[in-house]
Amino acid sequence: MPDTENKNGATPRGAGTSKAKRAARRTPRPRLATNQRMVPPAARPKRRIVAVTSGKGGVGKTNIVTNLAIALARQGVRVLIVDGDLGLANVDLLLGVAPQYDLQDVVLGQRNIRDVVFEGPDGIHVLPASSGVEELANLDEFRTECLLRSLSDMDEECDLILIDSPSGIGHNATSMVQAADQILVVTTPEPTSFSDAYAMIKVLSRRPLKCVPSLLVNQANSDDEATNVARRVRTVAKRFLNIDVEYWGCVLADESVAKSVQRQEPFLSTYPYSPAASCIYSLARRVMGQEPMPVAPAQGPYGVVTPDELPEGV
Repeated sequence: MPDTENKNGATPRGAGTSKAKRAARRTPRPRLATNQRMVPPAARPKRRIVAVTSGKGGVGKTNIVTNLAIALARQGVRVLIVDGDLGLANVDLLLGVAPQYDLQDVVLGQRNIRDVVFEGPDGIHVLPASSGVEELANLDEFRTECLLRSLSDMDEECDLILIDSPSGIGHNATSMVQAADQILVVTTPEPTSFSDAYAMIKVLSRRPLKCVPSLLVNQANSDDEATNVARRVRTVAKRFLNIDVEYWGCVLADESVAKSVQRQEPFLSTYPYSPAASCIYSLARRVMGQEPMPVAPAQGPYGVVTPDELPEGV
């Protein structure tokens, strides 16, 4: 049976979504020339930019970005996700989509931003990156600035730009984050993770930023555990960097998250009543400037919650 595609050339889940199949269906493209230059737009986008980053990989950053975008869209916010991990893209995989075009086509000048962006669940828009392209993973400052300014083409179609930035303290990661109006650093309760989160905050504090980074604790077994982790990071940041890192809550450890990743679907779609989904909705309220909802004090990890298990009146 032939592949089915949406209007932007993205193949839906079930039609071949692995990285190998995704690469095989594309026509070969020329390599980036070291002297190749794009013409940057006059200014950066006017829409608010929120960047989600982390000190190390594997903390669930991309999963948070994807589901946060859906939560915001359900509140009427028009969201554009930018997969900022230019050489190791994952957002499209979590959505179960194999895009025909990506940021490599934009950098090469073969496509513009509007050609590459595709529509995801709940009306969110996604600007996908490439996978396994070394030149994009080491993009220079000029091309990075050009990409950021190219987002201004989507000003009329979105209210908020959500960047899934690369993990780590490399140049590409910090350059992406530096353009944001709000920075969210994701960590887990593991000592190596929150130590690297502090390292990321330290590196960012030495750059000109529009805001002080905030902290989100993912995969926490309880709200108390997340609060303790956040307190440790905030205390060290205040003592050695003299900055007040705001704690933006947690996402509880939840079996439904891993199950949804295996299905290549956002857990807000597959398990909308799960504890992790409630945490994401609370995070979305913070992004919109509203008071967050309280997190249940029970211990995790949580099991999958179905609509039949909801108490009456919820």
